Amino acid sequence: MKKTILCSLAALMTASAMATDVKVASPDGKLQVTISDEGGKPTYVVNYDGKQMMTPSALGLNTNIGDFTQGLTIKDSKENSIDSKYTMSRTKASEVHYQANEVNITMENAKKWPLTVTFRVSNSDVAFRYTLHRGKGNNPKCAVIYSEASAFNFPDYTTTFICPQSKTMVGWERTKPSYEEEYTADAAMDVKSKFGEGYTFPCLFHVGNDGWVLVSETGTGSNYAGCHLSDYEKGKGYTVAFPNKTEMNGLGSEYVGIMVPGSTPWRTITVGSNLKPIVETTVAYDLVEPLYKPSREYKPGRYTWSWLMWQDNSVNYNDQVKFIDLAATMGYEYCLVDGLWDKQIGREKVEELSRYAQSKGVKLMLWYNSNGYWNDAPQGPRGRMHTSIAREEEMAWMEKNNIAGIKVDFFGSDKQEMMKLYEDILSDANRHGLQVIFHGCTIPRGWERMYPNYVASEALLASENVRFSDHHARQEGFELTMHPFSRKSLGIGALIVLFATKLRKRYHSSRICCTNNQNLNDAVWSSTTTSCGVPQWLRSSSILRIWVSNIGMAFSVMKPSTMSLSEAGSDEASTAFMPAFICSISAFDCGFCPSLPS
Repeated sequence: MKKTILCSLAALMTASAMATDVKVASPDGKLQVTISDEGGKPTYVVNYDGKQMMTPSALGLNTNIGDFTQGLTIKDSKENSIDSKYTMSRTKASEVHYQANEVNITMENAKKWPLTVTFRVSNSDVAFRYTLHRGKGNNPKCAVIYSEASAFNFPDYTTTFICPQSKTMVGWERTKPSYEEEYTADAAMDVKSKFGEGYTFPCLFHVGNDGWVLVSETGTGSNYAGCHLSDYEKGKGYTVAFPNKTEMNGLGSEYVGIMVPGSTPWRTITVGSNLKPIVETTVAYDLVEPLYKPSREYKPGRYTWSWLMWQDNSVNYNDQVKFIDLAATMGYEYCLVDGLWDKQIGREKVEELSRYAQSKGVKLMLWYNSNGYWNDAPQGPRGRMHTSIAREEEMAWMEKNNIAGIKVDFFGSDKQEMMKLYEDILSDANRHGLQVIFHGCTIPRGWERMYPNYVASEALLASENVRFSDHHARQEGFELTMHPFSRKSLGIGALIVLFATKLRKRYHSSRICCTNNQNLNDAVWSSTTTSCGVPQWLRSSSILRIWVSNIGMAFSVMKPSTMSLSEAGSDEASTAFMPAFICSISAFDCGFCPSLPS
């Protein structure tokens, strides 16, 4: 494909003269970004197909080696074309051809200290990041970033489909923030966030009749803190916000440490005249590279999980045998043994359980508590994942017993120290051939490509909440309908569950009303349906019709199965099970979702 680069550097006439503008466009020319240093405060503007999707939005960093938010001038720009291909096994596209135009803009602050801002523009995505450089004497070699000026400013008529960031050290056993709050649809930008902490990525914006914009970030591991958006400020928009200093029980810094020279993660902006580019974007993976090689070939699979049906009391040897048998009968690869197995089953019996599972062609996955000292979550094993010594001992034991993977829960922070823990768990697990699922956690930020043994993260208001309140049961249809266009557009969500066709009385009646023998098509297209909470804007969305009808996945589809639990070794013969996969396009190619039985 012929690529054209629209990149112009205005003539530098005098030191104090007019603003300098740099422009870069997508390969097809429709998506254009203009970067300016007017008034010494760098900004960028995004236009799509001749329409302004983002108004002037600030750029810059505030660091301990200099202020790069004001007094900046553009000194140089260099353009480049990006053309790369890669394959993946656990995301929405197995093969990706990424083409973009790039410009590297060198700026100087009032003290002549350089900062590079890199923009990449593909046909549907804009991404930018910063690079700090050493100065005279080849120093400094490290820096602290106190804040970003990076902003996302939209036309006044824009409405929002976003999720609030939680207060810290609140919720069940002080485990928040955990990205499990409720979305609000079609709200005005000036409505304050529910908890006064801003909004979690990704954030979806409807720019009137002109289109849609999704804002997020990618490439964050141990190199940075996980960020979110501030509340809206008129004339300024939403600003990238660092973690609250009280997260993680106040331990660890809310600032970011970075090597110099060094680059920040990418800020991403997906743009479209409709929702199709939002759902289909691969920008989270396009901008990152694998950080290590897999120790073995990791293959996606399916698992049974007792906790959703029977909760903590099901984590006993006999019930886990039933769910292993169920996995074997269904042809699933794994069985997840949830929290408290260390007390309610014991290590020796888990070893025996693993041998039994393997005899049935099934492997176990084991639940772990992430922490020892930053929240009060009581489930064990505790204190086995947060230090390298404990992890090595635990993971060596799992490798010896042919455990396939781990589910690690209750993180509750986006500080750089916590992001390092995520990466350490993944890296150590790879050494022992273990796949990793995170729950009670942050969002993935390109992790499916960065870490080959990463499977999925929860980081959303999941189906378990229908057990906790009738409100969540009634809202589930709306929440799940939001995911393909927000959370699931970013990366895989751990939302694969089993439901019973004969629901036990501890299930909420509103859930039955919403889902019993009714699929999402009925809920979405019926103008009289309100119990599922699917709003009119989505009922009339062509992309949702494509997603439901063509991809063939529906929320909470419930059909009788020809297999009863008695055939899988259960004494509850009256309850028949089948898989009801709560998925989105984001998980379509991952292999976790087999076809529903007829």
